[in-house]
Amino acid sequence: MSFDLLAPHYRWMEWVLAGSKLQRCRTEFIHAIPAPRQVLMLGEGNGRCLIELLRAYPLARFTCVDASRRMLDCARKRIEKHGLSVEKVEFIHADILKWSPAPQQFDLIVSHFFLDCFEREQIEEIVSRLALGATAEARWLLADFCEPAAGLAKWRARLVLKLMYFFFRQVTRLPASRLTPPDPMLLRNGFTLRERRLADWGLLHSDLWVRSGNLKLGQT
Repeated sequence: MSFDLLAPHYRWMEWVLAGSKLQRCRTEFIHAIPAPRQVLMLGEGNGRCLIELLRAYPLARFTCVDASRRMLDCARKRIEKHGLSVEKVEFIHADILKWSPAPQQFDLIVSHFFLDCFEREQIEEIVSRLALGATAEARWLLADFCEPAAGLAKWRARLVLKLMYFFFRQVTRLPASRLTPPDPMLLRNGFTLRERRLADWGLLHSDLWVRSGNLKLGQT
């Protein structure tokens, strides 16, 4: 899977298809968390959420992992364009299925519109591995798509998701062909959903997950 082909076009494509909706989801809980020290960002793309976190938490250090080198380049250029320091950011070009964080390193994990790219077994593996790299009281910010339970909103979401997966599987070799909610995996790894906010007829959600300090690290 690689978003290299889409990297130069992703910003305008997102604006045409969704306006500012996705960015609002990404930034929903940025100011609702304790100031982090070490932040892990997964599939950050062109860096729009990274910019807001850098502004909100100038003392934090950031690690951005992405399978697309061109997306990482876009994020680096965006930081420089906004007059922010890239010295606080480590950019890692890696497949998340082959990369592991250092144990108990990150007190904030950010995975916006990322886990929906993977199949259930892959999400299980990713969440379990990342949980080992999270501190005992880490926060996890997650924005993604979802399918409402019933009604017109459900059928609208199904159509949107079907078209979305068809497109991205053709262009990026996306592993997933359907949406898999990561909630059970997060719960099994000691995270509790503190708050969820829905948008766009329930098609989008922004989550704040919190890990209990009583969890024994490594326990799942």
